[in-house]
Amino acid sequence: MSSVNSAEPQTRMRSEDRRELVLAAAMGVFGDFGYVGTTTDQVAKAAGVSQPYVVRMFGTKEKLFLEVLNLALQTLLTEFRRVAAEDVPDVPVHRRLGLAYFTMLRQHGLLLSLMHSFVLGSDPVIGPAARDGFLELYSFLRDEVGFSPQEAHEFLADGMLANTMISLRMGDIAEPDPRVRELLEACFPEKVEIVLELGKLHRPGTR
Repeated sequence: MSSVNSAEPQTRMRSEDRRELVLAAAMGVFGDFGYVGTTTDQVAKAAGVSQPYVVRMFGTKEKLFLEVLNLALQTLLTEFRRVAAEDVPDVPVHRRLGLAYFTMLRQHGLLLSLMHSFVLGSDPVIGPAARDGFLELYSFLRDEVGFSPQEAHEFLADGMLANTMISLRMGDIAEPDPRVRELLEACFPEKVEIVLELGKLHRPGTR
């Protein structure tokens, strides 16, 4: 009897671990190919499980994307809260948050999956979830960090521009086209090398 009881938590843990694995894989695939361009079969192959298993676990691609959207947002906010709570008087909070944002670009698909959700504003299901997520982030900057509306605007604008640079794979053409580095140095003078690195790292199908 005791052996059966001891085995049950292990079975549940394996299921939870597998769910996290599928979500992480889905985040990378959605980040690379967007919502429309992604299939549950692609996610299954990236996670090393069967396509019916993904459908059985999440139901539909839409529900899977919503879970990825929520995971990405909560991961972002958790890291932002950690950084904002740090006592680093010599480094303003907006710079610490900015560095944390660029560092999270290394998590494959995390920020780009959020960006893909933002272009689906007309979708009756994903649109409201994306709007709620964006406003939750804005509320965090205003209410918890203490940014003014203008400061929040500037922070969000820089973040969206960084996402655009990565999704355009600008790092791929930085060497032959000097305009790319010029633009990056004007927009992100302290983070140019990170953006160049990530532009190459986040090509579809790569890690």
